[in-house]
Amino acid sequence: MKKRTFLTAAALSAAALAAAPAMAQDNTFKIGLILPMTGQQATTGRQIEAAARLYMAQNGDTVAGKKIQLIVKDDTSLPDTTRRLAQELVVNDKVNVLAGFGITPSALATAPIATQSKTPMVVMAAATSSITQASPYIVRTSFTLPQVSVALADWAPKNGIKTVVTLVSDYGPGIDAEKFFKDRLTFNGGQVTDALRVPLRNPDFAPFLQKVRDNKPDALFVFVPSGAGAAVMKQFLERGLDKAGIRLIATGDVTDDDQLNDMGDGALGVVTSHHYSAAHPSAMNKKFVEAFSKANKGLRPNFMAVGGYDGMRVIYEALKTSKGQGGGDALLAAMKGQLFESPRGKIFIDAQTRDIVQDVYLRKVEKKDGQLYNVEFDVIKDVKDPGKAK
Repeated sequence: MKKRTFLTAAALSAAALAAAPAMAQDNTFKIGLILPMTGQQATTGRQIEAAARLYMAQNGDTVAGKKIQLIVKDDTSLPDTTRRLAQELVVNDKVNVLAGFGITPSALATAPIATQSKTPMVVMAAATSSITQASPYIVRTSFTLPQVSVALADWAPKNGIKTVVTLVSDYGPGIDAEKFFKDRLTFNGGQVTDALRVPLRNPDFAPFLQKVRDNKPDALFVFVPSGAGAAVMKQFLERGLDKAGIRLIATGDVTDDDQLNDMGDGALGVVTSHHYSAAHPSAMNKKFVEAFSKANKGLRPNFMAVGGYDGMRVIYEALKTSKGQGGGDALLAAMKGQLFESPRGKIFIDAQTRDIVQDVYLRKVEKKDGQLYNVEFDVIKDVKDPGKAK
């Protein structure tokens, strides 16, 4: 009897999901923004929400005759919570688009709901390569770890780095970063002498960094999610790895613009590869940084902010193109193939993979006007996700 009741409830839930988009109100266009607003990844939520609200302030809240409504929900980076919130947003709130998704497990937990309800799902943060393959309704405006890891593995051997220990957070993006960095470094004649994985929740980097010091590689390659970079930097210096002659190289999550000034001069000279820096010298980015800072009490935008800002642009343009008509399929079709100038540079939503194609920059932490910035010194143009480039 219990099994039958459960199956009936599941069937009703599936029916509600499938019916939800068709029941959306005609004059309101609802975006359900699910983000970690509290907990370990709270900076991600703060940055993306601020960027989404800035885009709306700059571009109005009416598009193609529809009033845009942003509904923000805090999932605290717990996938079960993300799934429940997504289902409530689709069934109860009748949202037209799901967006946000601070970490990979949260995005993957929501993918079946997007598929079942035919609701476009704009991933503004999570960065595991495989995410867009989890649902045909997912479009990504952030980045992938393979995109930014490969560039650093090309740079390192040309700059005196032959042996590397990798240190990554033990979940999807970290495993991607480890694999693609190692494969490319090995191809280029370098060697990964040890591969260390740190728990995602409540990480303690100290014992891992002691192991790195004992190993004595030329460099330590690090990926940790947004918000954890400052802890890595602090413990790297406390353990004296810099004095032992070990260089720190990383994906841009580690020298996050949101936290960089708090890291102090110990961060100077750290080389990273990433798709966005607040110091990107384009006119558009200078305006974006100024407007973002003004709207948020001096807060500097980071790579999460640009994912949210561009995600809103993708949604707005899709709504314009579809003239406010049609359901999720029409919106999704209008999201594919978008090509535009972003604060990070030119970006393109690949129509086949629904993933982002963008420039990746090599940067070094330098001091400008008394503040620390990731200053770009090289660029790799139009990088597709290597996880799908085959």
